[in-house]
Amino acid sequence: MFDTLTSSFTTAMKKIRTFDDDKALKKALDELKKSLLKADVNHKVVKELITNVQTRTKEKGIGKDQFLEALRITLNELLEVGGNKGFVFAPNPPTVILMTGLQGSGKTTTTGKLATYLKNKQKKVLIVAADLQRLAAVEQLRQITTQIEVELYEDEATKNPVEVVKAALEYANSKIYDVVLIDTAGRLAIDDELMQELHAVKDVAKPSEIFYVADSLTGQDAVRTATTFKEKIGIDGVILSKYDGDAKGGVALGLSSQVEVPLRFIGSGEKMEDLEIFMPERIVNRLMGFGDVEGLAEKTVGVIDEKQAKKLTQKIKKGKFNFNDFLEQMESMKKMGSMKSLLGMMPGMGNMSKALKDFDLENSGELKNIKAMVSSMTQKEREDPDLLNNSRKERIARGCGLTQVEINRMIKQFKNAGKMAKKFSGKNGMKQLQDMMGQMGGAGGMGGFPGGLPR
Repeated sequence: MFDTLTSSFTTAMKKIRTFDDDKALKKALDELKKSLLKADVNHKVVKELITNVQTRTKEKGIGKDQFLEALRITLNELLEVGGNKGFVFAPNPPTVILMTGLQGSGKTTTTGKLATYLKNKQKKVLIVAADLQRLAAVEQLRQITTQIEVELYEDEATKNPVEVVKAALEYANSKIYDVVLIDTAGRLAIDDELMQELHAVKDVAKPSEIFYVADSLTGQDAVRTATTFKEKIGIDGVILSKYDGDAKGGVALGLSSQVEVPLRFIGSGEKMEDLEIFMPERIVNRLMGFGDVEGLAEKTVGVIDEKQAKKLTQKIKKGKFNFNDFLEQMESMKKMGSMKSLLGMMPGMGNMSKALKDFDLENSGELKNIKAMVSSMTQKEREDPDLLNNSRKERIARGCGLTQVEINRMIKQFKNAGKMAKKFSGKNGMKQLQDMMGQMGGAGGMGGFPGGLPR
Protein backbone atom coordinates (compact mmCIF):
# COMPACT_ATOMS: atom_id res chain seq x y z
CA MET A 1 0.00 0.00 0.00
CA PHE A 2 2.95 2.33 0.68
CA ASP A 3 5.07 0.97 -2.19
CA THR A 4 5.98 4.33 -3.78
CA LEU A 5 6.92 6.01 -0.51
CA THR A 6 8.84 2.97 0.77
CA SER A 7 10.75 2.82 -2.50
CA SER A 8 11.67 6.52 -2.08
CA PHE A 9 13.14 5.92 1.39
CA THR A 10 14.97 2.75 0.32
CA THR A 11 16.56 4.44 -2.72
CA ALA A 12 17.72 7.37 -0.58
CA MET A 13 19.24 5.06 2.04
CA LYS A 14 21.30 3.25 -0.60
CA LYS A 15 23.08 6.50 -1.45
CA ILE A 16 24.91 6.42 1.89
CA ARG A 17 27.60 3.72 1.70
CA THR A 18 30.43 5.02 3.88
CA PHE A 19 30.67 6.81 7.23
CA ASP A 20 31.03 10.62 7.46
CA ASP A 21 30.37 11.22 3.75
CA ASP A 22 28.71 14.64 3.49
CA LYS A 23 28.34 14.43 -0.30
CA ALA A 24 26.55 11.08 0.01
CA LEU A 25 24.11 12.56 2.54
CA LYS A 26 23.38 15.46 0.20
CA LYS A 27 22.73 13.02 -2.68
CA ALA A 28 20.45 10.93 -0.45
CA LEU A 29 18.46 13.97 0.67
CA ASP A 30 18.18 15.33 -2.90
CA GLU A 31 16.94 11.94 -4.08
CA LEU A 32 14.45 11.80 -1.21
CA LYS A 33 13.22 15.34 -1.88
CA LYS A 34 12.57 14.64 -5.58
CA SER A 35 10.81 11.36 -4.83
CA LEU A 36 8.53 12.82 -2.16
CA LEU A 37 7.52 15.80 -4.31
CA LYS A 38 6.82 13.39 -7.18
CA ALA A 39 4.68 11.31 -4.78
CA ASP A 40 2.51 14.41 -4.15
CA VAL A 41 3.74 15.15 -0.64
CA ASN A 42 3.15 18.82 0.19
CA HIS A 43 6.26 20.93 -0.54
CA LYS A 44 6.27 22.50 2.97
CA VAL A 45 6.10 19.03 4.53
CA VAL A 46 8.98 17.85 2.32
CA LYS A 47 11.12 20.86 3.22
CA GLU A 48 10.57 20.29 6.95
CA LEU A 49 11.23 16.56 6.69
CA ILE A 50 14.49 17.00 4.72
CA THR A 51 15.79 19.69 7.10
CA ASN A 52 15.09 17.61 10.20
CA VAL A 53 16.59 14.42 8.75
CA GLN A 54 19.72 16.30 7.72
CA THR A 55 20.16 17.93 11.15
CA ARG A 56 19.59 14.71 13.09
CA THR A 57 21.90 12.67 10.86
CA LYS A 58 24.76 15.15 11.20
CA GLU A 59 24.32 15.31 14.97
CA LYS A 60 24.98 11.56 15.29
CA GLY A 61 27.63 11.36 12.55
CA ILE A 62 26.76 10.63 8.90
CA GLY A 63 26.14 6.93 8.25
CA LYS A 64 23.41 4.60 7.02
CA ASP A 65 22.20 3.67 10.52
CA GLN A 66 22.18 7.30 11.64
CA PHE A 67 20.26 8.34 8.50
CA LEU A 68 17.76 5.53 9.05
CA GLU A 69 17.18 6.51 12.68
CA ALA A 70 16.86 10.21 11.80
CA LEU A 71 14.30 9.34 9.14
CA ARG A 72 12.32 7.15 11.54
CA ILE A 73 12.18 9.83 14.28
CA THR A 74 11.22 12.58 11.79
CA LEU A 75 8.46 10.49 10.22
CA ASN A 76 7.06 9.69 13.67
CA GLU A 77 6.97 13.39 14.51
CA LEU A 78 5.31 14.17 11.19
CA LEU A 79 2.51 11.62 11.63
CA GLU A 80 1.98 12.04 15.37
CA VAL A 81 -0.32 15.03 15.91
CA GLY A 82 -2.03 13.91 19.12
CA GLY A 83 -5.69 12.99 19.49
CA ASN A 84 -7.27 9.55 19.35
CA LYS A 85 -5.92 6.72 17.22
CA GLY A 86 -7.89 4.02 15.45
CA PHE A 87 -11.39 3.60 16.86
CA VAL A 88 -12.10 4.77 20.41
CA PHE A 89 -15.23 3.57 22.19
CA ALA A 90 -17.27 5.94 24.38
CA PRO A 91 -17.38 5.17 28.13
CA ASN A 92 -21.11 4.51 27.84
CA PRO A 93 -22.51 2.84 24.71
CA PRO A 94 -23.52 3.45 22.09
CA THR A 95 -20.47 5.16 20.57
CA VAL A 96 -21.99 7.55 18.02
CA ILE A 97 -19.90 8.44 14.97
CA LEU A 98 -20.91 11.09 12.45
CA MET A 99 -19.54 10.16 9.01
CA THR A 100 -18.99 13.27 6.88
CA GLY A 101 -17.45 14.03 3.50
CA LEU A 102 -18.05 15.35 0.02
CA GLN A 103 -20.19 13.47 -2.48
CA GLY A 104 -18.10 10.92 -4.34
CA SER A 105 -15.44 10.66 -1.62
CA GLY A 106 -16.42 7.09 -0.76
CA LYS A 107 -18.18 8.08 2.47
CA THR A 108 -21.03 5.57 2.27
CA THR A 109 -18.73 2.67 1.29
CA THR A 110 -16.30 3.67 4.05
CA THR A 111 -19.18 3.60 6.55
CA GLY A 112 -19.77 -0.01 5.53
CA LYS A 113 -16.05 -0.80 5.87
CA LEU A 114 -15.92 0.73 9.34
CA ALA A 115 -18.98 -1.31 10.33
CA THR A 116 -17.23 -4.46 9.07
CA TYR A 117 -14.11 -3.59 11.08
CA LEU A 118 -16.24 -3.18 14.24
CA LYS A 119 -18.30 -6.29 13.57
CA ASN A 120 -15.07 -8.31 13.35
CA LYS A 121 -14.36 -6.99 16.86
CA GLN A 122 -17.64 -8.56 17.98
CA LYS A 123 -19.44 -5.21 18.28
CA LYS A 124 -23.15 -4.72 17.61
CA VAL A 125 -23.35 -1.97 14.97
CA LEU A 126 -26.25 0.09 13.63
CA ILE A 127 -25.87 2.16 10.46
CA VAL A 128 -28.19 5.15 10.08
CA ALA A 129 -29.23 6.36 6.61
CA ALA A 130 -29.20 10.13 7.15
CA ASP A 131 -28.05 11.07 3.63
CA LEU A 132 -31.44 11.99 2.18
CA GLN A 133 -30.04 14.28 -0.52
CA ARG A 134 -28.49 11.72 -2.87
CA LEU A 135 -31.22 9.49 -4.31
CA ALA A 136 -29.12 6.33 -4.43
CA ALA A 137 -27.53 6.75 -0.96
CA VAL A 138 -30.14 4.78 1.02
CA GLU A 139 -30.29 2.01 -1.57
CA GLN A 140 -26.49 1.78 -1.56
CA LEU A 141 -26.56 1.38 2.22
CA ARG A 142 -29.26 -1.31 1.95
CA GLN A 143 -26.99 -3.32 -0.33
CA ILE A 144 -23.92 -2.81 1.86
CA THR A 145 -25.67 -3.68 5.14
CA THR A 146 -27.20 -6.78 3.57
CA GLN A 147 -23.76 -7.86 2.34
CA ILE A 148 -22.00 -7.36 5.68
CA GLU A 149 -25.00 -8.46 7.79
CA VAL A 150 -25.28 -5.27 9.83
CA GLU A 151 -28.61 -3.59 10.66
CA LEU A 152 -29.66 -0.43 8.81
CA TYR A 153 -31.98 2.19 10.28
CA GLU A 154 -33.92 4.10 7.61
CA ASP A 155 -37.19 6.02 7.38
CA GLU A 156 -38.73 6.54 3.96
CA ALA A 157 -41.57 8.60 5.44
CA THR A 158 -39.43 11.69 6.02
CA LYS A 159 -36.85 13.77 4.20
CA ASN A 160 -35.62 15.34 7.43
CA PRO A 161 -32.28 13.82 8.53
CA VAL A 162 -32.65 15.26 12.04
CA GLU A 163 -35.86 13.27 12.58
CA VAL A 164 -34.19 10.12 11.27
CA VAL A 165 -31.15 10.48 13.54
CA LYS A 166 -33.24 11.26 16.63
CA ALA A 167 -35.43 8.17 16.12
CA ALA A 168 -32.41 6.02 15.26
CA LEU A 169 -30.63 6.91 18.51
CA GLU A 170 -33.74 6.07 20.54
CA TYR A 171 -33.88 2.73 18.74
CA ALA A 172 -30.15 2.09 19.31
CA ASN A 173 -30.49 2.74 23.04
CA SER A 174 -33.49 0.45 23.36
CA LYS A 175 -31.75 -2.38 21.47
CA ILE A 176 -28.41 -1.89 23.26
CA TYR A 177 -26.12 -1.25 20.28
CA ASP A 178 -22.40 -0.77 20.83
CA VAL A 179 -21.84 1.62 17.91
CA VAL A 180 -24.03 3.85 15.75
CA LEU A 181 -22.56 5.06 12.44
CA ILE A 182 -24.50 7.95 10.89
CA ASP A 183 -24.03 8.37 7.13
CA THR A 184 -24.65 12.06 6.46
CA ALA A 185 -25.26 13.99 3.24
CA GLY A 186 -22.45 15.25 1.02
CA ARG A 187 -22.24 17.72 -1.82
CA LEU A 188 -20.00 18.08 -4.85
CA ALA A 189 -18.57 21.14 -3.13
CA ILE A 190 -18.71 22.68 0.35
CA ASP A 191 -21.71 25.04 0.69
CA ASP A 192 -23.76 26.74 3.41
CA GLU A 193 -26.76 24.44 2.99
CA LEU A 194 -24.61 21.36 3.59
CA MET A 195 -23.00 22.85 6.70
CA GLN A 196 -26.34 23.95 8.16
CA GLU A 197 -27.70 20.41 7.72
CA LEU A 198 -24.59 18.86 9.30
CA HIS A 199 -24.79 21.28 12.25
CA ALA A 200 -28.44 20.33 12.81
CA VAL A 201 -27.64 16.61 12.70
CA LYS A 202 -24.63 17.13 14.96
CA ASP A 203 -26.76 18.94 17.55
CA VAL A 204 -29.28 16.10 17.83
CA ALA A 205 -26.76 13.24 17.48
CA LYS A 206 -24.25 14.61 20.02
CA PRO A 207 -21.63 12.35 18.41
CA SER A 208 -18.73 10.81 20.32
CA GLU A 209 -16.57 11.76 17.34
CA ILE A 210 -16.87 13.15 13.81
CA PHE A 211 -14.95 11.41 11.01
CA TYR A 212 -14.22 13.11 7.71
CA VAL A 213 -13.79 10.81 4.69
CA ALA A 214 -11.24 12.27 2.26
CA ASP A 215 -10.70 10.95 -1.26
CA SER A 216 -7.01 10.06 -1.65
CA LEU A 217 -7.24 10.42 -5.44
CA THR A 218 -7.85 14.16 -5.09
CA GLY A 219 -4.31 14.60 -3.67
CA GLN A 220 -3.71 17.90 -1.90
CA ASP A 221 -7.40 18.84 -2.40
CA ALA A 222 -8.15 16.19 0.23
CA VAL A 223 -6.08 18.22 2.71
CA ARG A 224 -7.85 21.47 1.82
CA THR A 225 -11.38 20.05 2.10
CA ALA A 226 -10.57 18.29 5.39
CA THR A 227 -9.25 21.60 6.77
CA THR A 228 -12.44 23.41 5.73
CA PHE A 229 -14.65 20.77 7.36
CA LYS A 230 -12.58 21.04 10.53
CA GLU A 231 -13.07 24.81 10.62
CA LYS A 232 -16.79 24.76 9.81
CA ILE A 233 -18.13 21.64 11.56
CA GLY A 234 -15.26 20.28 13.66
CA ILE A 235 -13.73 16.86 12.96
CA ASP A 236 -11.89 14.42 15.24
CA GLY A 237 -10.27 12.26 12.61
CA VAL A 238 -9.82 11.64 8.89
CA ILE A 239 -10.36 8.41 6.98
CA LEU A 240 -8.47 8.36 3.68
CA SER A 241 -10.50 6.45 1.09
CA LYS A 242 -9.39 4.89 -2.23
CA TYR A 243 -5.74 4.83 -1.15
CA ASP A 244 -5.16 1.59 -3.07
CA GLY A 245 -5.92 3.48 -6.31
CA ASP A 246 -3.54 6.34 -5.53
CA ALA A 247 -0.29 5.57 -7.38
CA LYS A 248 1.54 8.44 -5.65
CA GLY A 249 0.28 8.01 -2.08
CA GLY A 250 2.00 11.12 -0.69
CA VAL A 251 -1.18 12.68 0.71
CA ALA A 252 -1.09 10.25 3.67
CA LEU A 253 2.33 11.52 4.72
CA GLY A 254 1.40 15.15 5.21
CA LEU A 255 -2.34 15.11 5.89
CA SER A 256 -2.23 14.83 9.70
CA SER A 257 0.34 17.59 10.18
CA GLN A 258 -1.36 19.92 7.71
CA VAL A 259 -4.92 19.47 8.99
CA GLU A 260 -3.74 18.98 12.60
CA VAL A 261 -6.19 16.13 13.02
CA PRO A 262 -5.13 12.47 13.27
CA LEU A 263 -5.51 10.17 10.29
CA ARG A 264 -7.51 7.28 11.77
CA PHE A 265 -8.03 4.74 8.97
CA ILE A 266 -7.01 4.14 5.34
CA GLY A 267 -9.13 2.41 2.70
CA SER A 268 -6.74 -0.15 1.22
CA GLY A 269 -8.92 -1.96 -1.32
CA GLU A 270 -12.39 -2.47 -2.78
CA LYS A 271 -13.63 -5.11 -0.33
CA MET A 272 -15.50 -4.34 2.87
CA GLU A 273 -12.60 -5.80 4.87
CA ASP A 274 -10.08 -3.43 3.25
CA LEU A 275 -9.90 -0.77 5.94
CA GLU A 276 -6.65 -0.41 7.86
CA ILE A 277 -6.11 1.33 11.16
CA PHE A 278 -3.60 4.20 10.95
CA MET A 279 -1.20 4.07 13.90
CA PRO A 280 1.81 6.39 13.30
CA GLU A 281 4.48 4.10 14.80
CA ARG A 282 3.18 1.11 12.83
CA ILE A 283 2.92 3.09 9.60
CA VAL A 284 6.50 4.32 9.98
CA ASN A 285 7.64 0.69 10.25
CA ARG A 286 5.81 -0.11 7.02
CA LEU A 287 7.17 2.96 5.26
CA MET A 288 10.68 1.84 6.24
CA GLY A 289 9.98 -1.67 4.92
CA PHE A 290 9.82 -3.35 8.35
CA GLY A 291 6.19 -4.48 8.14
CA ASP A 292 3.44 -4.17 10.76
CA VAL A 293 3.22 -7.31 12.87
CA GLU A 294 0.80 -5.71 15.37
CA GLY A 295 -1.56 -4.64 12.59
CA LEU A 296 -1.45 -8.12 11.08
CA ALA A 297 -2.23 -9.68 14.45
CA GLU A 298 -5.14 -7.28 14.92
CA LYS A 299 -6.60 -8.26 11.55
CA THR A 300 -6.49 -11.95 12.46
CA VAL A 301 -8.06 -11.62 15.93
CA GLY A 302 -11.66 -11.36 14.75
CA VAL A 303 -11.20 -13.85 11.92
CA ILE A 304 -9.07 -16.74 13.15
CA ASP A 305 -10.12 -18.79 16.17
CA GLU A 306 -7.09 -19.43 18.42
CA LYS A 307 -8.03 -23.04 19.25
CA GLN A 308 -8.74 -23.77 15.60
CA ALA A 309 -5.40 -22.23 14.60
CA LYS A 310 -3.48 -24.46 17.05
CA LYS A 311 -5.35 -27.51 15.81
CA LEU A 312 -4.56 -26.57 12.19
CA THR A 313 -0.86 -26.04 13.01
CA GLN A 314 -0.64 -29.53 14.47
CA LYS A 315 -2.30 -31.00 11.37
CA ILE A 316 0.17 -29.18 9.11
CA LYS A 317 3.13 -30.42 11.16
CA LYS A 318 1.86 -33.98 10.85
CA GLY A 319 1.18 -33.57 7.12
CA LYS A 320 -2.58 -34.08 7.66
CA PHE A 321 -3.77 -30.83 6.05
CA ASN A 322 -6.84 -31.68 3.93
CA PHE A 323 -9.25 -30.04 1.46
CA ASN A 324 -11.74 -29.05 4.18
CA ASP A 325 -8.95 -27.24 6.01
CA PHE A 326 -7.96 -25.51 2.77
CA LEU A 327 -11.48 -24.18 2.10
CA GLU A 328 -11.83 -22.97 5.70
CA GLN A 329 -8.57 -21.02 5.42
CA MET A 330 -9.61 -19.48 2.10
CA GLU A 331 -12.84 -18.20 3.68
CA SER A 332 -10.87 -16.75 6.62
CA MET A 333 -8.38 -15.07 4.28
CA LYS A 334 -11.21 -13.38 2.38
CA LYS A 335 -12.38 -11.73 5.61
CA MET A 336 -8.91 -10.28 6.24
CA GLY A 337 -8.82 -8.13 3.11
CA SER A 338 -6.56 -8.07 0.07
CA MET A 339 -3.49 -10.33 -0.17
CA LYS A 340 -1.34 -7.36 -1.19
CA SER A 341 -2.29 -5.50 1.98
CA LEU A 342 -1.55 -8.52 4.20
CA LEU A 343 1.89 -9.08 2.67
CA GLY A 344 2.69 -5.39 3.14
CA MET A 345 2.29 -5.95 6.90
CA MET A 346 4.76 -8.85 6.99
CA PRO A 347 8.39 -7.90 7.72
CA GLY A 348 10.54 -8.38 4.63
CA MET A 349 7.55 -9.21 2.42
CA GLY A 350 6.84 -5.71 1.06
CA ASN A 351 8.38 -6.51 -2.33
CA MET A 352 6.00 -9.42 -2.79
CA SER A 353 2.95 -7.16 -2.56
CA LYS A 354 3.83 -5.71 -6.00
CA ALA A 355 3.62 -9.18 -7.54
CA LEU A 356 0.12 -9.56 -6.07
CA LYS A 357 -1.17 -6.13 -7.09
CA ASP A 358 -4.04 -7.48 -9.18
CA PHE A 359 -4.54 -10.81 -7.42
CA ASP A 360 -8.14 -11.17 -6.21
CA LEU A 361 -8.52 -14.11 -3.85
CA GLU A 362 -12.31 -14.15 -4.02
CA ASN A 363 -12.59 -14.02 -7.81
CA SER A 364 -9.58 -16.14 -8.69
CA GLY A 365 -10.51 -18.59 -11.48
CA GLU A 366 -8.13 -21.19 -10.05
CA LEU A 367 -9.70 -21.07 -6.60
CA LYS A 368 -13.18 -21.31 -8.12
CA ASN A 369 -12.06 -24.47 -9.90
CA ILE A 370 -10.62 -25.87 -6.66
CA LYS A 371 -13.90 -25.17 -4.86
CA ALA A 372 -15.83 -26.87 -7.65
CA MET A 373 -13.49 -29.88 -7.45
CA VAL A 374 -13.82 -30.16 -3.67
CA SER A 375 -17.61 -29.85 -3.91
CA SER A 376 -17.63 -32.94 -6.16
CA MET A 377 -15.71 -35.02 -3.60
CA THR A 378 -17.17 -37.24 -0.91
CA GLN A 379 -16.57 -36.29 2.72
CA LYS A 380 -13.94 -39.04 3.07
CA GLU A 381 -12.10 -37.83 -0.05
CA ARG A 382 -11.98 -34.28 1.31
CA GLU A 383 -10.53 -35.49 4.59
CA ASP A 384 -8.02 -37.90 3.02
CA PRO A 385 -6.63 -36.76 -0.37
CA ASP A 386 -4.61 -40.02 -0.59
CA LEU A 387 -7.87 -41.86 -1.44
CA LEU A 388 -8.01 -40.10 -4.81
CA ASN A 389 -7.20 -42.81 -7.36
CA ASN A 390 -7.87 -42.51 -11.11
CA SER A 391 -11.49 -43.71 -11.02
CA ARG A 392 -12.35 -41.26 -8.24
CA LYS A 393 -10.61 -38.41 -10.10
CA GLU A 394 -12.57 -39.28 -13.25
CA ARG A 395 -15.86 -39.12 -11.30
CA ILE A 396 -14.87 -35.79 -9.70
CA ALA A 397 -13.92 -34.33 -13.10
CA ARG A 398 -17.34 -35.20 -14.50
CA GLY A 399 -19.02 -33.74 -11.42
CA CYS A 400 -17.34 -30.33 -11.61
CA GLY A 401 -17.01 -29.92 -15.40
CA LEU A 402 -13.20 -30.03 -15.48
CA THR A 403 -10.81 -32.38 -17.26
CA GLN A 404 -8.96 -35.12 -15.43
CA VAL A 405 -5.69 -33.41 -16.39
CA GLU A 406 -6.84 -30.27 -14.54
CA ILE A 407 -7.90 -32.36 -11.54
CA ASN A 408 -4.48 -34.06 -11.43
CA ARG A 409 -2.69 -30.72 -11.65
CA MET A 410 -4.70 -29.13 -8.82
CA ILE A 411 -4.29 -32.14 -6.53
CA LYS A 412 -0.55 -32.10 -7.20
CA GLN A 413 -0.41 -28.37 -6.37
CA PHE A 414 -2.37 -29.00 -3.18
CA LYS A 415 0.00 -31.74 -2.05
CA ASN A 416 3.05 -29.60 -2.88
CA ALA A 417 1.57 -26.74 -0.87
CA GLY A 418 0.97 -29.11 2.04
CA LYS A 419 4.61 -30.26 1.95
CA MET A 420 5.80 -26.66 1.82
CA ALA A 421 3.55 -25.70 4.75
CA LYS A 422 4.93 -28.63 6.77
CA LYS A 423 8.49 -27.54 5.97
CA PHE A 424 7.87 -23.97 7.10
CA SER A 425 5.90 -24.89 10.25
CA GLY A 426 9.10 -25.61 12.18
CA LYS A 427 11.04 -23.37 14.56
CA ASN A 428 12.78 -21.30 11.85
CA GLY A 429 9.92 -21.59 9.38
CA MET A 430 8.96 -17.90 9.15
CA LYS A 431 12.56 -16.83 8.51
CA GLN A 432 12.98 -19.50 5.81
CA LEU A 433 9.70 -18.40 4.20
CA GLN A 434 10.74 -14.73 4.20
CA ASP A 435 14.13 -15.59 2.70
CA MET A 436 12.50 -17.62 -0.04
CA MET A 437 9.89 -14.93 -0.78
CA GLY A 438 12.62 -12.28 -0.85
CA GLN A 439 14.60 -14.28 -3.42
CA MET A 440 11.47 -14.79 -5.53
CA GLY A 441 10.61 -11.07 -5.28
CA GLY A 442 14.11 -10.20 -6.48
CA ALA A 443 13.68 -12.60 -9.38
CA GLY A 444 10.67 -10.58 -10.52
CA GLY A 445 7.56 -12.22 -9.14
CA MET A 446 5.88 -15.42 -8.11
CA GLY A 447 7.10 -17.63 -10.94
CA GLY A 448 8.87 -20.00 -8.54
CA PHE A 449 5.68 -20.75 -6.62
CA PRO A 450 4.45 -24.32 -7.25
CA GLY A 451 2.13 -24.08 -10.20
CA GLY A 452 2.48 -20.28 -10.26
CA LEU A 453 0.01 -17.88 -8.70
CA PRO A 454 -3.65 -18.96 -8.77
CA ARG A 455 -5.16 -17.46 -11.89
